[in-house]
Amino acid sequence: METMKLLLIEDDSKECDSFKKASKKRKDIEFVKITNSDIEGLDIIKKDSIDGVILDLELNKGTGNGNGFIFLEELKKLNLKDFPKVVVTTNVLSDSVYEYLHENGVDLIFYKKQSNYSHENVLNTLVLLRGYNTNKKSNELDIPNEDDKVNKIYDQINKELDLIGVSSHLKGRKYLFDAIYFILEKQDDENSTVIQYLIKKYKKSSSTISRAMQNAILHAWRISSIDDLSKYYTAKVNFETGVPTPTEFIYYYADKIKKEI
Repeated sequence: METMKLLLIEDDSKECDSFKKASKKRKDIEFVKITNSDIEGLDIIKKDSIDGVILDLELNKGTGNGNGFIFLEELKKLNLKDFPKVVVTTNVLSDSVYEYLHENGVDLIFYKKQSNYSHENVLNTLVLLRGYNTNKKSNELDIPNEDDKVNKIYDQINKELDLIGVSSHLKGRKYLFDAIYFILEKQDDENSTVIQYLIKKYKKSSSTISRAMQNAILHAWRISSIDDLSKYYTAKVNFETGVPTPTEFIYYYADKIKKEI
């Protein structure tokens, strides 16, 4: 696969330096431009083929409009053949803001004050997202089709996992994601169980996959606030363990998302 071309829009020089340092350790990405201006960022996207954008939501020290929201609005207006993947890094923790961002083309949101936030995780996530083709032209009519349905499911699963802190860098997240999607669609093998499907796809043992999923859940229950967990995961949890099992977790979210899409 070709090197992924990235654009960083960030007004904190320390953040910029950290992203540059992290990018030098890998060969699958390169920063075409690092800027503190949302206006310059849009100009770069118009002139160059950008695969991914890392956007700081608040550009208080930058030039241009100094507003990541305006950048997203203007990005939608561009007549691009392929839209870049967009991840937002922010100090804002707000459900309404996050909902707005997801509805306006943001693939994933990283809360900078979260304990596991790292520049490596942001880059890893962009590379992972590159494999999911959810792009469409801004001037296309919004006609529902099978791809729209799949993309909507992808977005909803990612949103739910983000809300309770199942971090993108954890190996168990991709297993949980695929397991939930499998329950919702079951397109590959109607007779397969979830774990059989994951074993076949990833060529890993049952114990390895189950342990990774449980660790991802434990991580979320350890770092997320009780209020968030109570709000976004409303199923009963075994009082002895304090956390759901992977099976409970997967079927809870499959059922929840099925009712919402």
